[in-house]
Amino acid sequence: MSPPPTILDDRLQFPDARDAVKRGPHAGLVAVGGDLSVPRLLLAYRSGLFPWTADPVTWWSPDPRGIFELDQFHVSRSLARTVRKGGFNVTFDRAFREVIMACATRRRPGGWISPKFIAAYTAMHEAGHAHSVECWRAGELVGGVYGVAAGGLFAGESMFHRADDASKVALLHLVGHVRERGFVLFDTQMVTPVTRQLGATEVSRATYLRRLAAAVAVPATFV
Repeated sequence: MSPPPTILDDRLQFPDARDAVKRGPHAGLVAVGGDLSVPRLLLAYRSGLFPWTADPVTWWSPDPRGIFELDQFHVSRSLARTVRKGGFNVTFDRAFREVIMACATRRRPGGWISPKFIAAYTAMHEAGHAHSVECWRAGELVGGVYGVAAGGLFAGESMFHRADDASKVALLHLVGHVRERGFVLFDTQMVTPVTRQLGATEVSRATYLRRLAAAVAVPATFV
């Protein structure tokens, strides 16, 4: 039987991600409580955790864990054609709040990007730890993705599109950018049908935590 998740107090610390709930509807849950401050969020990502709800804050480390191998991103023929057509203009960190707001309005189970999440990750962006990629068409924001950088880790959080392939083009540019900047681990938390098409794969929690420990020690920077 799995132990119950840790209830956090005001101290800036987390239990070991390996102590997550092992089975049942809360499998992967590590802790409950705390806040969404910039220092706590940074510690969470460096510890292999991420928040999923805000009232209360819950901290998770799923097993298996979804990742992109940075040298194995799959570009389909249709996506390659879209890129060749050049109909999108891609930027970095130009409209972070607009991107996360657009991600929040997507219909998805749980609707987890709440106003508290938007405020917390906007603060992370203003502190230089969260970043966005924007995809524009004729001056209109039509797609994007955002996530968190910590050392050589980039944790992709969410993406959206208002035009065909716009989010995929943004993600393609993001993967290329972090690879060029020396990042070594791209976390997707869980694999979805869309990310699987693009080459996302799963590794065990133990493997992820080993790779994470090496990644956060890498002196990579997003900009």
